[in-house]
Amino acid sequence: MPELQDVFQLYGEEYRRKHKLSCAQAKAMTAIEQCRTSKLGYHADTCENCGNIQISYNSCRNRHCPKCQTLSKERWLDKQKHDLFNTGYFHVVFTVPEALRPLFYQNQSAMYGLLFKTVAETLHVLSQNKKYLGAKLGFTSILHTWGQNLHYHPHIHCIVPGGGLNSLGQWVSSRKKFFLPVRVLSRLFRGKFLAALSRMNLNFFGEQKHLENPADFKSLMDSCYRKEWIVYCKPPFRSAACVVEYLGRYTHRVAISNNRILSIKDGIVSFKWRDYKDSNRWKVMTLSADEFIRRFLMHILPPGFMKIRHYGILASKDKSKRVALCKRLTGTPVTTKATLSSAELIRKITGRDITLCPACGHPWSCSGGLSPPIPA
Repeated sequence: MPELQDVFQLYGEEYRRKHKLSCAQAKAMTAIEQCRTSKLGYHADTCENCGNIQISYNSCRNRHCPKCQTLSKERWLDKQKHDLFNTGYFHVVFTVPEALRPLFYQNQSAMYGLLFKTVAETLHVLSQNKKYLGAKLGFTSILHTWGQNLHYHPHIHCIVPGGGLNSLGQWVSSRKKFFLPVRVLSRLFRGKFLAALSRMNLNFFGEQKHLENPADFKSLMDSCYRKEWIVYCKPPFRSAACVVEYLGRYTHRVAISNNRILSIKDGIVSFKWRDYKDSNRWKVMTLSADEFIRRFLMHILPPGFMKIRHYGILASKDKSKRVALCKRLTGTPVTTKATLSSAELIRKITGRDITLCPACGHPWSCSGGLSPPIPA
């Protein structure tokens, strides 16, 4: 099956010659090209019982590599499942108007940070209003920057429990089908975001021709104030297990997974995508390799930028005390926090025990990492 790595290996060098890449883009591209090849080294497992030797190439572990995200996702979910409560959970999505996307792309760290901040403030303000809930929430926010067709589309997914702690330390549950009214969410989010944006000292007037002076920026702001911003909320999940499964779809997803790539031939890449505007129908998009790579590289995050963040009850400071209280108040069973090893996680994903020789079933003896390349 064709993979993203194949696209980069076939057409990446030509793309580098034609286009200027950021350091983060160049690093991600090289990592994906070399992932699980001899260029990153390997380790050998030897069976002392039957003499079988198996070579395994090392992974790049880049967070934008589709090959490396499955194990990272399972490891992250294994830790998060201990912080779930016996209550309904909602999926809330916040998006920004298309007119703001150039600003986002030119000022990624600042604009993504602002997006996280205003989403969190919006949820906190409304949830603590007694008209809606009257309690402090705990939620997880996840940044995505792409749509199904790989166009640039920054937005945030939030997984929110249907309840929180009030000022008396009591658990308050939401009785509403859709948690918080989406129109109120949308308008408060719009107001907070644009007000904060107008106060930011971003030096982007000279970087973008359509924002060469403050009058252009004011015109952009006014047009965004007049638009209805899209915020939607899905009904609650049936159980905590469903929340974990759902989280896995979003937390470690990259712009395109390998199973969506259909063919790579003669400088053309074809992939399937879901058209949400056409009854969620699956369609096939065909792009030149140059355009496909360009679209993928738009979604490389700034170095060190955290795309998954926890707020409120789930914020890191004194988190264990708050989580323990919420579990007691919601009747959530307390589980031991023993994390699974990499071998156990791989067995969970694939059903294969990598600690045993596939030829005879005897335990392996790993010789450790060796230097590339593998001799001919």
